[in-house]
Amino acid sequence: MRRKIRMQQAALVACIAALTACGGGNDGPRFPIWGANPGTPPPTGPGNPEPGAAPTLSVVSNRADLVSGGNALVEVRTADGVYEQVKVMRDGQDVSAAFALRENGRYMGLVEGLAVGANTLTATVGGGRAASLQVTNHPLGGPVFSGPQVDFWECTTKVASPTASNPDLGDALDAQCNIAAPVVRYQYRTLAGAFANYDPASPPDSALIARTTTDAGHSVPYIVRIERGVINRGKYDIAMLASPTDVTARWQPWQSVDNWNRKLYWKFGSGCEFGRTQTNPGSVMDHVALSRGFMVASSEMTNYGSHCNDVTSAETVMMLKEHITEQYGPIRYTIGEGNSGGAHQQHLHATNYPGLLQGILPSNGWQDTWTTGREFADCGLLKRFYDGGSAGLSYTVMNRANIAGHRWNQVCEGPANVNMASRTAFYIDPTVGGQGCGTHPNRWSLANLGGIRCTLQDFNIAIFGARGASGYARTPLDNVGVQYGLVALNKGEIDAEQFVALNEQIGGYDINGQWQPSRMRADEGAARIAHASGRVAHGKGLGEVAIIAGVNWQIQEEHYDFRNYVIRNRILEHHGDHDNQVLWRYKGNPPDFAERRFATMNDWLAAVEQDQSSTRTSREKIIANKPALATDSCWSASAGWSTDAALCNTSANPHTQSTITGSGASALYEPAEGEWPVWRDTRVAAGEDLTSDTMQCQLKPLVASDYPISFTTTQWSRLNAVFADGVCDHSKPGQGQSGPPEQWLSYMDGPGGKPLGAAPQSR
Repeated sequence: MRRKIRMQQAALVACIAALTACGGGNDGPRFPIWGANPGTPPPTGPGNPEPGAAPTLSVVSNRADLVSGGNALVEVRTADGVYEQVKVMRDGQDVSAAFALRENGRYMGLVEGLAVGANTLTATVGGGRAASLQVTNHPLGGPVFSGPQVDFWECTTKVASPTASNPDLGDALDAQCNIAAPVVRYQYRTLAGAFANYDPASPPDSALIARTTTDAGHSVPYIVRIERGVINRGKYDIAMLASPTDVTARWQPWQSVDNWNRKLYWKFGSGCEFGRTQTNPGSVMDHVALSRGFMVASSEMTNYGSHCNDVTSAETVMMLKEHITEQYGPIRYTIGEGNSGGAHQQHLHATNYPGLLQGILPSNGWQDTWTTGREFADCGLLKRFYDGGSAGLSYTVMNRANIAGHRWNQVCEGPANVNMASRTAFYIDPTVGGQGCGTHPNRWSLANLGGIRCTLQDFNIAIFGARGASGYARTPLDNVGVQYGLVALNKGEIDAEQFVALNEQIGGYDINGQWQPSRMRADEGAARIAHASGRVAHGKGLGEVAIIAGVNWQIQEEHYDFRNYVIRNRILEHHGDHDNQVLWRYKGNPPDFAERRFATMNDWLAAVEQDQSSTRTSREKIIANKPALATDSCWSASAGWSTDAALCNTSANPHTQSTITGSGASALYEPAEGEWPVWRDTRVAAGEDLTSDTMQCQLKPLVASDYPISFTTTQWSRLNAVFADGVCDHSKPGQGQSGPPEQWLSYMDGPGGKPLGAAPQSR
């Protein structure tokens, strides 16, 4: 509680000092919750200027300073609503022919040919008063706000043996893998409920094609149009129901169509790798979404299993949503979905780039990349300690489980590759690396210190910056002062000597992922950047989206369910409740689970969209419009769905009560069918609170009275040697942890990020 009060006080001071960070003032960016992208007007458009005023110009497809690809969907408004004499110029060139009064009642046009950098659009009515708007265009291959792109990057657009799922995009035109034009292909839904290839030149009999009814009530042939292209150096797919009257027909962004409900479903990919080679996006053939009329999108840049950088992921979502808006029309709202690394991204985008996603459906819900990254390092260190003979002591399975906070020791130690210690080196050792880097001839080694480094921090060097002349990226990983097994010691689950020996010998990793006897210390400023830039997902933004988390009963490996409760506690700490987050726990395979969750989220966001209250905040609208099914629940095959909070164990501080089988060294947590315990992580087991969000703790002196047990004189002397600088003080926020992060940061001017500032306005 003291920690929470201090953080709130720090946030209040920051608000007073800089109102823009907390919603006041006129300098901060303004990103609406609803709409295609930040800065996008709602579908009805803004009001006309006052009588006698100059016309107004607005970019509909994105913020005017975040445009990419040389195009922008632009709207002009006049004072009297008359457009016969409007003239629009782009840097002195007449582009009026691109504009007209469209069937949606808005005077719009797609302005093409924007130069990279600043462009000036002007609109004049009848030779009278004029308005201008500065539009900043960025390359289609990026970056827009993510900062300098990592080298090297291998294009794979040319496919020697194309297939229906891997079409040939032709030779790359440049080093950013841009192509001449996107490639379109088609599939249809068979009467047997499967997708099959559809050739418009030789289509199947219409009687063999299923039909579907969208959530707008339109019945159309179930034929799917799939566009593949390249944006931000990554391949993307967007799928939607094809035009019902002419499969190959296109429509303009201002037209109303029966086949698309103007909603977007984004599929985020799992994993966390540091590839420098183009891969394919994840599948967009999602029957649940497509059958309802949703557009479904995926990009390799939002697939963590290809490219583990959440800022380039967010940038790609924004850029592709801009492309969709310019080519197909404004988006009403966007639902994100994905498990594991896909959950990382959803949580981080909600934290840092609000407006990209309105609802999220995380599964196997890692809270973010870096606070879970701490635990990978912890587990690698714990496994090394145990494998090294455990200082001559015996640590049972239960000892190890309690030290780590897990159900059993293998959650940390392996040997399966879904357990953390087995993959620790992958994330922090540049000689291990990932795809595209692990096989590259210029890979880093002790004999090639200038080679490519494939580590998590090096793939995010634009965010964290370099640690001096080495050129290596700074890391926020830190375990100075961490008392491993503190909670287990205080509960009597391990003895004093086990605790002392563990902390004495656990050590840390150096910048190259090599074990060292001393603890690992975050690079100067890296922990501050991790918090201030939102790399640690924060409750402020997490509390302002609708969340239905699919919480698989997973207690034996790294995707354990406590991570969803970390999100819950972060929302609770900032907002005072966690009412926007719903947990659906389940054992086994609930029937129609994906459809149930998707439909509930769609109903939820549709209700929020219709809430025209002028007094409610967006968060209040989310909470006020929750459907009945959007309730914490749990499911098992024997009992079905239950909303009993005590049974489902869905409080922010869930219990760990479980049946224990065996005794002594053979004892093991074995939850019974009706038990739903929730264990913890290594840092909570070391005394951190349930937000589990400190990258580098503040320290306090080692004091004997803080412990419920007594140490021998020798043991106490050894502890003082280990914690010469002190132990973590969890009553205080971590170093650099001073309230909510700034949102919508750009890294174009250097590491750490800088807020975008106010969006350009028509003048």
